[in-house]
Amino acid sequence: MSIVAAGPTRPSTTPAGKGVGPLLRGWREQRRVSQLELALRADSSARHISFIETGRSRPSEEMVLRLAEHLDVPVRERNALLLAAGYAPHYPETPLDDPSMDALRQGMERLIQGYEPYPALVVDATYTVLAANRGITMLLEGVSESLLAPPLNAMRLTLHPEGLAPRIRNHREWRDHLLAQMERQIALARSEPLRALYEEVAAYPVPEQEREGEPDGGVEPVPYFALPLQIEHGGRVLSFISSISTFNTPMDVTVAELAIETFLPADPATVKYLQSLVS
Repeated sequence: MSIVAAGPTRPSTTPAGKGVGPLLRGWREQRRVSQLELALRADSSARHISFIETGRSRPSEEMVLRLAEHLDVPVRERNALLLAAGYAPHYPETPLDDPSMDALRQGMERLIQGYEPYPALVVDATYTVLAANRGITMLLEGVSESLLAPPLNAMRLTLHPEGLAPRIRNHREWRDHLLAQMERQIALARSEPLRALYEEVAAYPVPEQEREGEPDGGVEPVPYFALPLQIEHGGRVLSFISSISTFNTPMDVTVAELAIETFLPADPATVKYLQSLVS
C-alpha cells in the first residue's frame, strides 16, 4: 500500500516556441472568455489584455499568475506561461518520495487504509496508480499479470479486456462514464499524455456479452442514487459509487495532479459482503 513515485517528470503540454501572449490567448479562447470579461476579472483593461496577447506589452509575473488563475489554467501550465514570459517557474514539482512529502504520503496512506474494507486508491494526472488499499487488491484478483506490472494504470486495469472489463456487469455505462470523465480533463488540461491514454482505452474491444445485447448481465434493478460500478467478485455482484477528491489550492505541481478515488458500497448486499471479509 506504500505510495510510490510517479516516475519521470511529465513535461508541460503547452506548445514550445510561443510567447506568453499567444499562449494566454489560446487558454482564454478555450475557456470562451472575452478580453473584456477577463480584464474585469483580473482588474485590468481589455486594451492591456489585447496588448499582452499580441506581444505589444510584456506582462508582469504577478499579471501572468493572475490571468492564469482566472482562466483556471492547470498549475503545471502556469509554470510554462511564466517561462514563456521570461520568468522562473512559481510552483515546485516535488517527487512523492522526497522527505518533504512525508506528511502528505502518510496522510494519504492513513486515509485509504482507514477506508478498508472498501476500495480506495491514489492516482496522478494520467491515472497512474500511486497507492491502493486491500479493497482494490481484492477487486484485482484474476487480472492479467501484464496489467499488474508497474506502473499500474487505473484506466487500463478497468477497461482492458484482460483487466476488470469482463467482470463489470454494466461495462458499457461505466466505460462511457470513464471516457466522458477523461474528455472533460483533456478539455481542461490539454494533456497530450492523457489524450494518448484516452485513444488507447477507447479502442479496447467491448466484452462479448454486451455485443449480444446483455449490458447488465441480468443484475436485479436497484434504485441507485448515482451510476454504480457493478462488478463480479467471488460469485456475487458488488456495487460501488465512486468519489474523487483533490487538494484545495495546491502549491506544488505534484500535489495539484493527485486524486484520491474512493468506492462507496451502493447497496446493503455489498456492505454485508465486504464487512464479512474483516469480521
